[in-house]
Amino acid sequence: MAARNPRVSTYTSGSGDTDGRNGESKRNLWTSMLESVASGKRLPEKNLLVLGGTPETQREFIESLSSFDGRRTSDRQKVPPVANNFALGNTYYDVLDADQDDTLARVSLYLLSQPSNEFASLVSPLLKPETIPHTALVILLDWSQPHQWLRQIWKWIQLLEEVMGQVSSEARNEMEEVMALWKERGRGGASVNLDGTPSATGTSGDVDGLLPLGPGEWTEPLGLPLCVVCNNAQKMEFLEKNKGWKEPDFDTVLQYLRTILLRHGASLIYTSQNTPSQLPLLIHSTLGITSLLKRQPLKHNVIDRDKIVVAPNWDSWGKIRILGGTFDAEVVSKAWEEDIQLRPGDEASHAVAQYEEWCRDPNSGGLALIESAMDDGTSIAVESEDPQEFLERQLKILEAFKAKTPAAGKTASSSSAANGSSPSLRRAGIAHVEEKSVNEHIGPVQFNMGGIQVDADDMLQRLKDRNARVSPEEESELQHDEDGGGVSGVGNMAKEYDNEQLQSFFSGLMNRTTGAGGAPADNSKS
Repeated sequence: MAARNPRVSTYTSGSGDTDGRNGESKRNLWTSMLESVASGKRLPEKNLLVLGGTPETQREFIESLSSFDGRRTSDRQKVPPVANNFALGNTYYDVLDADQDDTLARVSLYLLSQPSNEFASLVSPLLKPETIPHTALVILLDWSQPHQWLRQIWKWIQLLEEVMGQVSSEARNEMEEVMALWKERGRGGASVNLDGTPSATGTSGDVDGLLPLGPGEWTEPLGLPLCVVCNNAQKMEFLEKNKGWKEPDFDTVLQYLRTILLRHGASLIYTSQNTPSQLPLLIHSTLGITSLLKRQPLKHNVIDRDKIVVAPNWDSWGKIRILGGTFDAEVVSKAWEEDIQLRPGDEASHAVAQYEEWCRDPNSGGLALIESAMDDGTSIAVESEDPQEFLERQLKILEAFKAKTPAAGKTASSSSAANGSSPSLRRAGIAHVEEKSVNEHIGPVQFNMGGIQVDADDMLQRLKDRNARVSPEEESELQHDEDGGGVSGVGNMAKEYDNEQLQSFFSGLMNRTTGAGGAPADNSKS
């Protein structure tokens, strides 16, 4: 009888990690199912490197992109914290679709406020071959400092050059491929989104039909798509009404920006706190994030001065010259090229210096007032004087005052004499001076009173002090004591000798011509 073979379930063996035919391992069914579900729910990850601004303006920039509302702040999706107070900051936000139900991507933001080359080692690890196609750059500028814009952009590009020198060769190759693709986007003559897809009203052109690059375009690609954001455009109205800015001044600033950004293939946008802008559309399209329900092409705008939008591959020297004025795009573009080629640590002396000199030129219009007050008009910058110069000037004033003091005294004496003082007053003044000199010469006047040596000056001063201290109440009490018979020694003296009489008596002693210390000439004076 043949041995009974147990029946093995094919479902059980198929669901385990048992070896299949030809020694091949079978994949765990549950593992493959979980991985497929996880990959379906995995969000596309995008990176945005934000350069410039303050921690406050960076937060405002994030809020304008994420558009937080009541639904976003529910328990399901809370507002993520922003850590950007020290060195390289970090945060993230989720991009929602037009119906606010589907999440299209998660954007991780890396925030840097200071363009110091010491931070290059913090930025370079972010640029990996797998993350570069999903990374974009943003430089934040502010309308409170338009005179510093070119220098700020130049410093950030210097930092980026330092970062590019620290990335791997694979990352640099990936950057070259990304820049090659960006040079072709939107150059077919049709309306094309920045993510490379055609809009609803246009078709994408092929490579053969691309328009050629114009002069000054894409001469210094940075390896990553760049967008320059000029915040607080509402201050342009303040500059015009209170600081004397004219329309040509705003146009010249725009011409400088468009000319230098044209060399890097960068985009430009002005944002204001008072009006909505195309900032989310520009940034998200640059990162390749587009709505699945409604696709909106980016609309350029160079007419409304506070709503400027310049997309990559749209601008040219010819369009910049339309603004008019004496601006020379070719000269500025060449000067910017010389500034970019400077080594880190060198001072920009070409396009940056030319722009800053124009800002400070009184003949350039309102820009000459740019460094005085650029906030809301409530504060004005005042340059403080050097402390040593201030003290030196005060010392000269004090020395001049001391030199004039004796002359002023003499002048006062002569003027009083010239004013016609009477001879008797002048004689009295001279006698008083002579008496003072005699008293200082002979010393204190003393006399013997009842066997007690008394100083006349001291006694006179005591009588004067007593008259000054006695109040009306004390005088009434003293008079009451005298009427009642309880008169003290001082009262007896006051009764026998009136104060005025005593004062006259001692004054006579002081004015005696005989030697001091003798007996009084008239002891019976009443």
